[in-house]
Amino acid sequence: MEASSIRERASDLPREPGVYLFEADGTVLYVGKAVDIASRVRSYVDPRSERVRRMTERADAIDFAVTDTETQALLLEANLIKRHQPRYNVRLKDDKSYPMVQITGHPVPRLEITRDPDGGATVFGPYTDKGRAETVLKAIREIYGLRGCSDHKYAGRDRPCLDYEMGLCTAPCTGEISETAYAEDVESVVRFLEGETGALAEPLRREMEAAAQKRSFERAASLRDRLAAVEAFGVGGGDAVVSNDERIVDVIGVAIEGDSATVSRLHSEDGKLVDRERHRVDAPDGEDRIAAVLAGFVRQFYADRPLPDALLLPERHGDPDVDRWLESEGVSVRVPGAGREATLVELALKNARRRTVASDGTGALAVALEIERPERIEGFDVSHAGGKAAVGSNVSFVDGAPEKPAYRRKKLEETNDDYANMRRLLRWRATRAVEGRDDRPDPDLLVIDGGEGQLRAARSALAEIGWEIPVIALAKADERVVTPDGVVDLPDDEPALHLLQRIRDEAHRFAVQYHQTVRDEVSTPLDDVSGVGPEIRSRLLRRFGSVDGVRAASRSELTSVEGIGEATAESIERAL
Repeated sequence: MEASSIRERASDLPREPGVYLFEADGTVLYVGKAVDIASRVRSYVDPRSERVRRMTERADAIDFAVTDTETQALLLEANLIKRHQPRYNVRLKDDKSYPMVQITGHPVPRLEITRDPDGGATVFGPYTDKGRAETVLKAIREIYGLRGCSDHKYAGRDRPCLDYEMGLCTAPCTGEISETAYAEDVESVVRFLEGETGALAEPLRREMEAAAQKRSFERAASLRDRLAAVEAFGVGGGDAVVSNDERIVDVIGVAIEGDSATVSRLHSEDGKLVDRERHRVDAPDGEDRIAAVLAGFVRQFYADRPLPDALLLPERHGDPDVDRWLESEGVSVRVPGAGREATLVELALKNARRRTVASDGTGALAVALEIERPERIEGFDVSHAGGKAAVGSNVSFVDGAPEKPAYRRKKLEETNDDYANMRRLLRWRATRAVEGRDDRPDPDLLVIDGGEGQLRAARSALAEIGWEIPVIALAKADERVVTPDGVVDLPDDEPALHLLQRIRDEAHRFAVQYHQTVRDEVSTPLDDVSGVGPEIRSRLLRRFGSVDGVRAASRSELTSVEGIGEATAESIERAL
């Protein structure tokens, strides 16, 4: 690859953390990590050594994968080097693995750091900073008292050990805490390790403030440092969280541009993100284009490949034949709404949206709509099920890229009226902006998921509140751009249309994800079924999609759900 080719390719790459791969005829020559992929690749224009010069001369392509953090980039780089053994990398001679946190599968689980997880344990990680992980685990044990002792020390005790006296364990071994109460503490720790930082940060913050009020400043300073470690740990120490029963997990993301789609697949083994790949496929016509792409990709991709233990998707694919096939093969299919699994899905989506050839969709949109360049664009969509669990989404894009911290969502009144729902959503956003209660800058353009009716509803809300922001809509049926002055027809390969589609699809995904979470929280006929608690109810709704889906399930399908035996299945059938 000549210097000019590297410079040109670097200009197309994202300025985000991730890994980059120099390739020749499909063979990986070198894998590197970077805080800024584009800047790092650009540095290869002037090779630093003869070895690097030979590598760049042999290369004919540069691939990449974005990550959320530099830590994830480091871990992915290490795993890609182990997998591909690139000629120009310094190869790892050992098989060192990164530390993970496990909660063992015992009736009274043990919490510990390990590089070799037990069978049946729930595993979190991996983590690159073992010292920080140890600090956080000590904080967890001080707050929640989970045991860290071996099974030998745990069994047959007649009085608590020193950990109990030091406040590091609640001593379930001698009955100082009941197994039920201990299980509740374990659940709180799982919530923290899945990404709900407040489950540990808030108790630490309260204790720190109490120590400061008592003028115990050394104790307060120690708690402050521990709190900082906890908050940093929650931001992104690890790549994945899986059960040891799910050794192989694939994460799928889809981005549609015109009549084609990019499918990104992240591959995790033993809790570690080890590979990534992107595929271009034809995007079918119709409303549920992402669902159709998911169903088609899963069916074709895994037809002649080993299936993973679990498949994480951005939304349900809606194909009952694919569902039956995956279920018969023992594959767990999930659409995560929160936690580390949801973070992985968003990472797959981010990789799918990164096109190989960049184009200035924002500038093209300004030309197409004859407006100033819209650097900040917000997208809106609503989702409900027959008026139930109605929610709205509000996503933000800056310079054509999603700005996740600026995403917002809102529960809406339960009504089976899309226009009324959209009017309420836009009224809420406009009111917050006009009253100065929204900490985000005003956008340059609003994009509504829908057609003329949704656009009229949105404009009505904006006029009522007096928020003067340009607004357009993108209709799914025929990808028409609807403006207050009429319809703008854009070619399928137009970058402006691709940008609007990404915003529309992201607003739709975010709304559907929140709707599924809210729907699982509302009361259902399952609430009154003996033996069905909140967790089992959530599993049923995730597996079968709705109460009607549970009602239509056979006895064998019900008992295949974890936690449901013959007696509970019979109770469900009777109740429904």
